[in-house]
Amino acid sequence: MAMIFIGGSRDINVLPEPVIERISAIVAHEHGVLIGDAPGADAEVQGLLAGYGYEHVGVFHAGKEPRHNLGDWAAYRIPPPDGAQGFAVHAGKDREMARRADYGLMIWDGASPGTFLNVLRLVLIASPCVVYDTMRSRVTTTCSVAEWRAMFERAGADFARELIARMTAEERKAVAA
Repeated sequence: MAMIFIGGSRDINVLPEPVIERISAIVAHEHGVLIGDAPGADAEVQGLLAGYGYEHVGVFHAGKEPRHNLGDWAAYRIPPPDGAQGFAVHAGKDREMARRADYGLMIWDGASPGTFLNVLRLVLIASPCVVYDTMRSRVTTTCSVAEWRAMFERAGADFARELIARMTAEERKAVAA
């Protein structure tokens, strides 16, 4: 059973039809799903999977309890580092899902640095990631740092600064090479 890390932007409240079709295929092939507990895309995907009655799901969270676990699936707490605030609270669980994944499916609004960084985390460990860009209504598969870098080069300066600020030293080094 392949493990698929599904994630996306918190501002996404409706799943595009191509994403629903891909998730239906994941369910049909009985792949495992690794998903976070955030509002937005995570909660929407959880709702879809719960509606299917799908069981092969693990919910990753940083808090004492998941914010969303709509299918009452196994929950995995990845505690944040002491003193972590903002995005850093949830970065550890995202890194852990990427580490465990064979593949990724990211639903990106074209603006979320966290979702875009998860694509990088996947390709750094040679796990291909399908990216559905809702801003451009485009589906791409990113398999390498070079392909990720090509997407990054089209990003605006503000997005780039925010993304780089969220990266670990190892992630910055990997994309600079």
